[in-house]
This record gives sequence, structure tokens and C-alpha cells, in this order.
Amino acid sequence: MKRIDTVVFDLGNVLIDWNPDYVYREIFPNEKERKWFYENICTSEWNEEQDAGRSLFEATELLVKKFPEQETNIRAYYGRWQDMLGGPIHGSVEILRHLKFKTDNNLYALTNWSHETFPVALEKYDFLHWFKGRVVSGEEKTRKPFPPIYETLVTRFQINPAAAVYVDDSLRNLEYPAKMGFHTIHFTSSGQFKSELEGLGVL
Repeated sequence: MKRIDTVVFDLGNVLIDWNPDYVYREIFPNEKERKWFYENICTSEWNEEQDAGRSLFEATELLVKKFPEQETNIRAYYGRWQDMLGGPIHGSVEILRHLKFKTDNNLYALTNWSHETFPVALEKYDFLHWFKGRVVSGEEKTRKPFPPIYETLVTRFQINPAAAVYVDDSLRNLEYPAKMGFHTIHFTSSGQFKSELEGLGVL
């Protein structure tokens, strides 16, 4: 097996804890009501359009117009977006720290993230500056799991997938990288992530 010299990280729920429940548990203490809101109003599909470049203003106004009775709750999504950040996932940050300062691996980030909110995270988390390069979906106007964003990563940074690991918490987002030849890791915990990197000889 070719020596692995590159690790590509997803960010949300791999290095940074992000969960809308941190806001909406206060708004909808009843879990069924909260689930209904996610499935019918501020859906994951709606959120992914912001990841692909749609403006927060346009996204918010679209829903407010469609569901005026939910206006306050809809505006809370981006009005209180920072409250959805639960902080670093410390075990994963320690893995990143080790790779950055104790090995000669090339480190990159590939994330589905709005171009409007990503600067907030950059200011908040120093470790986001440890990467040799980053590809942010909102800046590229496309997102995972669509092939162009992975192709952008590989061509922009001249990555050889056969010598690279890609980690993501979403199985869907791992399918195309695997076809490209990446070693893929489905993130479930920092401990599991560390064990799999050790198995690949990266740590």
C-alpha cells in the first residue's frame, strides 16, 4: 500500500460540535414539535442550499414568506446560529494537533458550510488555521456529496487520493471519495477515528 501522506478532514461534527438543538430545545422543549419543525420548516435540505452558496437572507425570507406564523422561529436559525456551535470536539482536535506538529502529513479541510457563517468559525477556532488548504462549499457554490467539490479539492491542492485519507461523519459524503481512491473513514467518535488512523499507519 502506498504510504499515506495526506489527511482531509470534514469539520462539522468531526472537529466542531454543531447542533441546532442547542437553540431549538429552548424554543420547542417538546421533542415531537422540534422534530416536526426540522422536517417541515427549517429542513436539512433547506440548510444545504446555504451550504451551496444561497444567502442567509434569501433563505430566511423564503421560509418567512411561506410560513409567516413561524417567523420568529425561522429567524432564530441564523439569528442565533452561533449558539448552535457546541465547541471543539477535543479528541479530534488533539488528533489534528498531533498530525500538524508531530508528523509531516499534509492536512486539508473539506466542509459543507455557508460562506457567510464560516468566517465566524475561523475567528472562533484557532485550529481551523492549521490546514494547508481548505475547500468551503459555500465559497465554491457546490457541496458534498456532488463530485465537483471533491474534484476541486484534488486539483487545487494536487492531492493523490491513493495516498490520502478522508474522514467525514456522513456516509453519503464518503461514497465519491472512495470511488476516487481515497482511504475513507466514517467518523463516529474520536477514539474510533484515532484507531482507524493507527490501522492505516498514519498515527
